[in-house]
Amino acid sequence: MEDGFCIEREADVNDTFVTSQPSSSEIRVKPHVRKHTQHVCSVCHKQLSRRDSLISHLRLHSAERPFQCTVCNKRFWRRSSLKVHLRIHSGERPFSCTVCERRFARKSTLKDHARTHTEERPYVCPVCCKCFASSGTLHTHKQSHNKEKCYQCPVCQKYFSSASARQEHMNIHEGKYCCAVCGRCCRSKYALKVHVSIHSEERSFECTVCSKRFTRSEHLKIHSRIHTGEKPFKCHVCAKLFTTASGLAKHSVTHVTERSFECSVCNKSFKSSHEHAIHKRYFHRSEMPYDCRFCGKKFKVKSSLKQHLSVHTGEKLYSCRHCSDRFGTNRECKKHLLESHNEGTWFSCHICEKKFVKASEHHEHLFKHGNVKPYICRECPKCFYTAKELKYHQLVHSDYKQFICGLCNALFKRKSAVRSHFKKCSSTNTPLSLLW
Repeated sequence: MEDGFCIEREADVNDTFVTSQPSSSEIRVKPHVRKHTQHVCSVCHKQLSRRDSLISHLRLHSAERPFQCTVCNKRFWRRSSLKVHLRIHSGERPFSCTVCERRFARKSTLKDHARTHTEERPYVCPVCCKCFASSGTLHTHKQSHNKEKCYQCPVCQKYFSSASARQEHMNIHEGKYCCAVCGRCCRSKYALKVHVSIHSEERSFECTVCSKRFTRSEHLKIHSRIHTGEKPFKCHVCAKLFTTASGLAKHSVTHVTERSFECSVCNKSFKSSHEHAIHKRYFHRSEMPYDCRFCGKKFKVKSSLKQHLSVHTGEKLYSCRHCSDRFGTNRECKKHLLESHNEGTWFSCHICEKKFVKASEHHEHLFKHGNVKPYICRECPKCFYTAKELKYHQLVHSDYKQFICGLCNALFKRKSAVRSHFKKCSSTNTPLSLLW
């Protein structure tokens, strides 16, 4: 009997029959063959090994979003994306960090977060060699090289490449996340949580070699590399090894030859956007948006205010990586490392053998032997050995008064003047150390 689709016939005794059940070897071969069977996207020519993967992929190029959220009606092109989205409404966070117990809705987010504990930053910017913990952060950063930063902070005039980055920065000025202990403002709730741990007296993580204690396990892990000599961060250009990711990031800039970031005011060029931004804030900005809550002194950048606050609070911001000693300034810490642990390099004068911690101090010292005064005042013919001396002198020509008396609000140009005034203004029972 025969129809349009199949032919039925009687079986002959000589016919060879193929069983309907595949052999074990065929079962193993079938998935392997599928890997070599390519389904090509007609739009972007991407090759996929499965037909259903191709169908799902094609939705990227179309407006088709067949999977809809029953809560907010948002639509998705994959069922798995909808499943992850639903966790926003349910509050479900099934992925937990084994270090800090912070929970996440996505496994990929947890993986990126874990690198904050290990300092692993495998994603490198091809333009400025800056390193990042996630591909998403690198992608956002790379846009800063391609487009102008048009989102400006109305308080400190700093520019950002996105509105979200500016808003996160604005949280600092608005005091949205402030530390109850020292008053420091942070950009996010998580940043505040990390900061608060600094004030905690509980340091449950102890180094087994030198007994130094830490508030967080990742800080102990980084510290332990001093004793083990481990340097997990490798420069992809010269193969030099570093203990921390930040050390590698600073070193990577030395390999950048092109100075593509040019200052629009003085035409000076820089290798990285970070150096360019610092230059503009220090040299071409008259506003001082950061003021000290104790004495009213104003600063151009937040780091200068942070350093100044330690004068009032007595907080020692810098700690020795070898022992438990802490210091008020970075210079004191570097000097300690040189004298006590023989770490670093002294800059010695070849004439009088005087030693210096910083190369800039050594360089300025050599001017005195040659009687060279390269720092010239623009208002008068006076010359100076150092930039600090010139800056101090320029107050003579300026009406700007950055020091204020905490009792009567009188303004002064110099710290020495306000100190002298305060002794007369305050009562004899008021300890001077409370304000200074």
